Amino acid sequence: MKNLLDYSLPEDLKFMDTKELELLAVQIREFLVENVSKTGGHLASNLGAVELTIALHKAFNSPLDKIIWDVGHQAYVHKILTGRADNFGSLRKFGGLSGFPKGGESEHDVFDTGHSSNSISIAAGFAAARDLSGDNYDVVAVIGDGSLTGGLSYEGMNNLSDLKSKAIIILNDNGMSIGLNTGGLSKHLNKLRVSKGYSSFKKGFGTALKKIPAIGDGLYNGVSRARDHLKYSIVEGVMFEKLGFTYIGPIDGHNIDAILHNLELAKTSDHSVIMHVITQKGKGYRNAEKDPSKFHGIGAFDKSTGELLNKSERPSYSEVFGKKLTDMARQNDRIVAVSAAMIDGTGLREFARLFPERTFDVGIAEGHGVTFAGALAKSGYKPFVTIYSTFLQRGYDNIIMDTCLQDVPVVFAIDRAGCVGSDGETHHGLFDISYLKNIPNMTVLAPASDIELEMMMEFASVYEHPIAIRYPRGSASEAVTIPKSLSEGAQVISEGKDVIIWSVGNMLKNAEKAAEILNNSGIDTGVINARFIMPPDREKILQSANKCKLLVTVEDGMKIGGFGETVVSLLAENSLNKEVMILGWPEKFIEHGNTDQLMDKYGLSGEKIAERIKDKIEGKN
Repeated sequence: MKNLLDYSLPEDLKFMDTKELELLAVQIREFLVENVSKTGGHLASNLGAVELTIALHKAFNSPLDKIIWDVGHQAYVHKILTGRADNFGSLRKFGGLSGFPKGGESEHDVFDTGHSSNSISIAAGFAAARDLSGDNYDVVAVIGDGSLTGGLSYEGMNNLSDLKSKAIIILNDNGMSIGLNTGGLSKHLNKLRVSKGYSSFKKGFGTALKKIPAIGDGLYNGVSRARDHLKYSIVEGVMFEKLGFTYIGPIDGHNIDAILHNLELAKTSDHSVIMHVITQKGKGYRNAEKDPSKFHGIGAFDKSTGELLNKSERPSYSEVFGKKLTDMARQNDRIVAVSAAMIDGTGLREFARLFPERTFDVGIAEGHGVTFAGALAKSGYKPFVTIYSTFLQRGYDNIIMDTCLQDVPVVFAIDRAGCVGSDGETHHGLFDISYLKNIPNMTVLAPASDIELEMMMEFASVYEHPIAIRYPRGSASEAVTIPKSLSEGAQVISEGKDVIIWSVGNMLKNAEKAAEILNNSGIDTGVINARFIMPPDREKILQSANKCKLLVTVEDGMKIGGFGETVVSLLAENSLNKEVMILGWPEKFIEHGNTDQLMDKYGLSGEKIAERIKDKIEGKN
């Protein structure tokens, strides 16, 4: 057996027998654990998809055949099998391999993905384009059972079932037993249902029955009912067949022969197929099998014990949020939590344990979760909607129509706001300031420390209008200066005659570092912690503009449409001709990498902020 790095993949898969493929699966699992333990990443989902991915690349000819990965966090094996194993040590590192499919990285990544539930829609588009062009290739979408909680997946299925174009949908289900696949009946039914003869027989038999005088319709309806009862009794997936798909499964997702056999059946069907594959998340690595949630997305860890390396002694903002919400809920029985399949990720595990009836996990359905919370708020409850910034984008219309237009007191706890580092373009939370601050009735806050997050949560719990609190991924900053009451608006950290830096949220530590450097260079610099993004502290902004020579804003969000532009507009409205230097992320999708590296590259580290301000004052830029 060759070493994994000695193969020419995926070409060599075509010539390997089952035994060799099974040994390859063992090698890939060892390779994944070894590498992800060093780089961090999505481990459990990839361990569960090893045999499935091997079978897909043996049965199909990528990149001619299109393999689309829903979300894409389970595509590490796909990357290994498409010639990227030798670069796997750079996974999720600055300048290295992305943790998600990325067309710029390989022709085998036919569509950049990172959010869930869209693979079926993508497959429908590829299939329609193929048929319009008269081309000949297969289109395969791999979607997890969790992603099926997203409404977009059903929109895609509904459209695909209406198209004449064929696609193969692989439902990678790690949430149920294998069931009927162990018997000969399932294999027989799968083979029968994809045959053209069976499809023709169904249509012809129904037509013939209906033609029998007087009793034809009744006979047809009776037979149909009997057929449906039989199908519901012995066959999984009736829902998919009702949508117009041929259903194959359930299939053991760790049996390569079974997967290959059924993929070949799916290829012979003349219309779209749903192939239901059962896998185990974390398969082959004991620690991930025991706690797949922990190993869904994990930092560097000890592969023997599974324990995280370099764990921060400071609690994360998510942990601070979860603990505070739990404490508040003990005192206020109207507080409820709404999450979109992120109970653990948003720090709500203890809240859910103590208040299960007040915890609502709506699945990967962010838009529904927002509207659901709007109705809860309308009914007198105080919903805290805890969703990552990048995923909240999917509920934008619902935020406008079902919370802000209603002017109901929903609290949006926006986790992972700003740069998130290694997950890259699809996961950075850089747009929430821009997409929230312009909505009427919406208040947007940003804490600079753990204490401020708690203060803002208390404020939000009694606030009678929609309100959003954005906070970053990672360890919560400790307040250097004790925060004053929110009723005082923005907090003046220090005064400055030459420069005043208005800092938003977690950028305070960088702003203070920049001020220290500038002050040591003889440039008198002060810092203000904005706290309120919308509405801004108008009075202090105008005061600071009159006190200094240069006003600077720094935010962990897009420069376009951000807090800095709000400041510029405010000064213009008040006829203040003051130059404002706006520092934020540029108008592009920011790549993956260590957060500090990215901040430095784009001029947002303390040192680079100071350098840019100094250059501005000296007329160098």
